[in-house]
Amino acid sequence: MAISLSKGQKVDLTKSNPGLQNIVVGLGWDVNKYDGGNDFDLDSSVFLLNASGKCDSEKDFIFFNNLVGANGAVEHTGDNLTGDGDGDDEQVKINLSQVPANIEKITFTITIHEAEARNQNFGQVSNAFARIFNPANGEELIRYDLGEDFSIETAVVVGELYRHNGEWKFNAIGSGYQGGLASLVRDYGLNV
Repeated sequence: MAISLSKGQKVDLTKSNPGLQNIVVGLGWDVNKYDGGNDFDLDSSVFLLNASGKCDSEKDFIFFNNLVGANGAVEHTGDNLTGDGDGDDEQVKINLSQVPANIEKITFTITIHEAEARNQNFGQVSNAFARIFNPANGEELIRYDLGEDFSIETAVVVGELYRHNGEWKFNAIGSGYQGGLASLVRDYGLNV
């Protein structure tokens, strides 16, 4: 049974699941009834961070135009333009044993595409979640439901996998940002 996390909680991933190497991080959301005349497109992105919390290069920014990073250890399965239906809207496959040693954290974010131009924000999004499951047996290991804490934000840092004493842990962050993807990219040390 999955461990259900609240904002700010940290939980061990590999120590309590010995031998776990391959995981999938599923991210999902629903858009509230919206009649602004524009499509609503949410995107998940992944930032591969060094010990100082920054990306070493643009190759460490995984998103719909750069689906693979960390020498193939991290793979985004592609962009879902609508978010329709139940379950995961986008997924990221990770081979934990193959993540290069210089990557200390793997941060997961959700942003609203062209949010400012379309006058959209996370106040119009509900049921956002992140979950980690074992693709070998489908077992859900960790689930984090973000709740409805957001209003004007256009980007959310959902959570991060991080190394601690040779093991991988997950931190449920749930922190909103204004400025969309561009502000996240800058904060993680890249030029937009």
